[in-house]
Amino acid sequence: MAKKRQILVIGHNTKGCLPKHEKIAYEIGAEIAKSDSVLICGGLGGVMTAAAHGAKDAGGLTIGIIPQNDPAEANEYCDIVIPTGMGLARDFLNALSADGVIIVGGGSGTLSETCAAYMHKKPMVAIRNLDSSVDPFIGGYLDHRENIKIVGVDTPQEAIKKILELISP
Repeated sequence: MAKKRQILVIGHNTKGCLPKHEKIAYEIGAEIAKSDSVLICGGLGGVMTAAAHGAKDAGGLTIGIIPQNDPAEANEYCDIVIPTGMGLARDFLNALSADGVIIVGGGSGTLSETCAAYMHKKPMVAIRNLDSSVDPFIGGYLDHRENIKIVGVDTPQEAIKKILELISP
């Protein structure tokens, strides 16, 4: 049996998540499930809950890699919970677990995960025009290394299509 593709969805947590972020994340989660890929997220609220909810509703498998050590902290849509007890250092586990990353808005935590994915040259796609910490880098690179370009898209469907193109051999 071939390994399933693993797509990480990152973005605003509960405090910064607006209904537009939730709608986009939900649709991305559903599209990930329809592509027969596994959804990975940080397992908590906001974009993470919405994406996992969308994937579950579409019959997909969801993994939540949480910073706490208690699996009960994960959102209800995570099939598999990996409690790291590592706090924010878990951002690196999220990035390294993924074949590709989709970014839906976000603040400094999202930027941290983006940096971790960038350092490990993980393909990344970001939804444009969501006033996030990643917006200045969409269409370009995080630094002079030019490890991997952050590709900008406008819809959940474009996000899935593009990330699948980028992670396919």
